[in-house]
Amino acid sequence: MTSDFSAARVHLERAYHYLRGNDETSRTACDALDLLIETVAEAQHRRPEVGVVEFPRSTARQNR
Repeated sequence: MTSDFSAARVHLERAYHYLRGNDETSRTACDALDLLIETVAEAQHRRPEVGVVEFPRSTARQNR
């Protein structure tokens, strides 16, 4: 199963906007959400890892 990073990001950003309070808890939660949103955005735009395919070498080149 793969993660839906774009949907997760939307929900995290929505939670951030609901925390409009000026209290310490709201500020701390917003700071934590900032880090989560950034991490999810990076994962969303990360290129998938690809494997390296080795091609067989000819025997003529291996003897050199």
